[in-house]
Amino acid sequence: MTAPTVLYVGGFGRSGSTLVERVVEAAPQAVSLGEVVHLWRRGVVENELCGCGEPFDRCPFWTAVGERAFGGWSMLDVDRVLALQREVDRQRHVPRTLRPFSRRTRAAMRQYTGYYRAVYEAAASVSGAEIVVDSSKHASTAAVLANDTGIDLRVLHLIRDSVAVAYSWSKEVSRPETAERGEGMTRYSSSRASLLWSSNNLLVALVRLARRPVRRLRYEDFVRNPSEALRQVWRGLALPGDFTPRIEQGVGVELERGHSIGGNPMRFREGPVVIREDNAWRTSMPRRRRYLVALLTAPLRLWMGYPRR
Repeated sequence: MTAPTVLYVGGFGRSGSTLVERVVEAAPQAVSLGEVVHLWRRGVVENELCGCGEPFDRCPFWTAVGERAFGGWSMLDVDRVLALQREVDRQRHVPRTLRPFSRRTRAAMRQYTGYYRAVYEAAASVSGAEIVVDSSKHASTAAVLANDTGIDLRVLHLIRDSVAVAYSWSKEVSRPETAERGEGMTRYSSSRASLLWSSNNLLVALVRLARRPVRRLRYEDFVRNPSEALRQVWRGLALPGDFTPRIEQGVGVELERGHSIGGNPMRFREGPVVIREDNAWRTSMPRRRRYLVALLTAPLRLWMGYPRR
């Protein structure tokens, strides 16, 4: 079987990746896996809910993927995968994983990406898709994958206004898959979110150094004209087939049940969803915090095309 094209959505959380991923999944040649970087722990170990609403071990799609990739998830040495993840898949490792000189690092990276490659190929085979969407977002994961010549990697760098992102990280958001344990999604202070927004987006941009195609998409441009934004992504990354969704801002898009692992609660949504920009931060976020975030992220904001505040 021909290796699938992997559309990797990189950036920082709360930038709209789940929405973009769900819309892209409407392409007949695409299947979305959610955040594969969390598959090993949240799916295989902790048996959290798949986007279809079933526990991971009862989801027909993921069961079929596990059988094809590893002969069943019980045959996977998940402890080894997690150990390799700790060794090579961390943000602080990006400089050495983009250009690995150590023989040990290269060997660990090859073994680690082999697990991803097996999942991507199995998911494509089970679904019949040509494009596998991985919305892990982590720059460190993208850097490791970019060094595997057996993976046809194309990176969509999704970015959103740093002030809006910082506001989103300050909110309490429940995780339906862990509701029984009373766990919510991680929250960050404005200063912490600013630091992470800058570092994550800068590192994703550096994936170009691995000579892999990277296309930047601003969340604001996507919600303003989703169809045109995705057409440009398709052309810019030379993705297989055509995808010309007829979606305009403020118009509902029909979402079908998916099989995403990880991501925000929107991955469980089905039916019509209206695409519009979330501007709550403009009125709900204190002005002092808005200015603080804009100041802390100013250099990268300007580079990414966002105005001064």
